[in-house]
Amino acid sequence: MKENVSTPIYSITPFTLLDYAHQSACILWFAGCNMRCLYCYNPEIVLGKGSISFEKTLAFLHSRKKLLDAVVFSGGECLLHKNIIELIIEVKKMGFLVKIDTNGSKPNILKTLIEKQLIDYVALDFKTLPEHFEKITQSLLFSPFEKSLHLLLESPLPFEVRTTVHSELLTEKDIQQMIVYLEKKNYTGNYYIQHFVNDIKTLGKLGHSFRELDSKKLSTPKINVHFRG
Repeated sequence: MKENVSTPIYSITPFTLLDYAHQSACILWFAGCNMRCLYCYNPEIVLGKGSISFEKTLAFLHSRKKLLDAVVFSGGECLLHKNIIELIIEVKKMGFLVKIDTNGSKPNILKTLIEKQLIDYVALDFKTLPEHFEKITQSLLFSPFEKSLHLLLESPLPFEVRTTVHSELLTEKDIQQMIVYLEKKNYTGNYYIQHFVNDIKTLGKLGHSFRELDSKKLSTPKINVHFRG
């Protein structure tokens, strides 16, 4: 792969056992995002610029061959970046599993990655339903998200759906409606609710978030709700 003179990667977490179930991994944090979610914990990544080139990233990954199982592409929004497919091809050539964390706004890129069998797992952020989407994400990208969800539902690729909940932005009723939406789309399995962590710098000015949700009450025969954070 030719050296990409741009530096799309903000930072690298060299080791994690938390971000890819049952695998040892590193995380590539891509700068930039096409959403501005009020509760976003990574304002410096979303609003900032990267400092690491693909070439330096590949050199780091070469040094981790046979030491790590997987590479997690996160951000920001990793699928926004030019040459992301070429980078993932190089990472797969090294023998790593690849997980993508995405807001679902780039279904065409996701489609290519699925068709070329370049990814092994996807974590899809389900921000909210259309009526609250613009307020929470400061974007009009629900339709691309929905296309990405359909692509994943139609493919054999393992994936999860996850939602970050701040009590000022999403109520228990909102989550129940989101679960109804997922059931209508024939999604089954685990749905991960990530509780907002208070007292961390975020993109929007938000008050204290209260944890009022009950996973047993929210779970259905088809969808198991699990809490994270």
